Amino acid sequence: EQDLSRSNTLILFLLNKVLRQLSVLYSFYFNSTKSFFFSNIPAMVLAAKQTLSAKIGFSAPLPRRNPSSSLQRLPLSLSFPSPALPKRTVLTLSKPLHLSSLRAKSPVRRSAYEADKSEPPQPIDDTKSEAAKKLKIGVYFATWWALNVVFNIYNKKVLNAYPYPWLTSTLSLAAGSLMMLISWAVGIVETPKTDFDFWKTLFPVAVAHTIGHVAATVSMSKVAVSFTHIIKSGEPAFSVLVSRFLLGETFPSSVYLSLIPIIGGCALSALTELNFNMIGFMGAMISNLAFVFRNIFSKKGMKGKSVSGMNYYACLSMLSLLILTPFAFAVEGPQMWIDGWQKALSDIGPQFVWWVAAQSVFYHLYNQVSYMSLDQISPLTFSVGNTMKRISVIVSSIIIFRTPVQPVNALGAAIAILGTFLYSQAKL
Repeated sequence: EQDLSRSNTLILFLLNKVLRQLSVLYSFYFNSTKSFFFSNIPAMVLAAKQTLSAKIGFSAPLPRRNPSSSLQRLPLSLSFPSPALPKRTVLTLSKPLHLSSLRAKSPVRRSAYEADKSEPPQPIDDTKSEAAKKLKIGVYFATWWALNVVFNIYNKKVLNAYPYPWLTSTLSLAAGSLMMLISWAVGIVETPKTDFDFWKTLFPVAVAHTIGHVAATVSMSKVAVSFTHIIKSGEPAFSVLVSRFLLGETFPSSVYLSLIPIIGGCALSALTELNFNMIGFMGAMISNLAFVFRNIFSKKGMKGKSVSGMNYYACLSMLSLLILTPFAFAVEGPQMWIDGWQKALSDIGPQFVWWVAAQSVFYHLYNQVSYMSLDQISPLTFSVGNTMKRISVIVSSIIIFRTPVQPVNALGAAIAILGTFLYSQAKL
């Protein structure tokens, strides 16, 4: 009997050691999964105690506890008497614990396992929806950058063979307007509900958009695509200056400091540009200023308007087309277009028609996707994506058109783009 008593004491001592380690793991698991099976735990605890008492040789069953008192205390605990350890060992239970029977050859050996080996329940629907949202945003960004790169490549090819930026800009807006009219007619996209006030507030936005679009196209007809986009990365400087001196807005000092690398980088790139052209440089600068006013008019006039990003840009393209068309006829004219078209076909061949169609379609698509992206993400994420887009256009155009770039010129571009990124961080 003394040997049996010593054996039981040793068994309980070792079992307490094991349960003490398990209690730490189970308490973490309990807190993370909020505990469940509360309605069955009192019965499980009683069954485990009775099973343990019978296995290790206690003749009297362990006293029953009031189930209601067990439910009032969280987490639930299971205690075992131990002569060697006066303190009670607490085991947090969130799942039923089964104890294996003793083996005669190894009286001090115990093993424990959970009845349910599965992982804690995860919010599957929330996880899937979050993953789907991230995938959707990633697809938007990749599509946005790819379409923008393709547009700039075909646009430069067209302008090299057909140097009529006013007509090229008009065809870009016309292609987008036609695509959206067809989409509305066949029901692919829901027709927006607009009124006279909507078009009245959209008009100044369309004027600024038209000027910015034409000026950027004129710039790319005179200089390299990379140089145009380096100068256009200085748009935040125009935004701050216009907002400060015309609208009276104030900004934190970090915003003003971020303009230093933007202005310095653009100036360094302009001074070291091998194929510098004043018309191209001024076109990019005018485009920056026009797009700043477009954003200001858009924020002031479109508050409270329930139009999706896709439909908003479609309406903007149509109104800009109406504004631009008479000026295109006045500045260039049909006779110049016809003569230039015939020359381009003779020099390039039938593929020139594909270039014109591609640059027109891809212009609308990349702008449409950018507005759709803005509906799904925060302005900070959008600004970072816009900075990365400009980098992808500059790098790809240098590679495809084999634009000669001096190290100092590349350094200026990197500084300007870095300043644009810092501005986006400071502004938000």
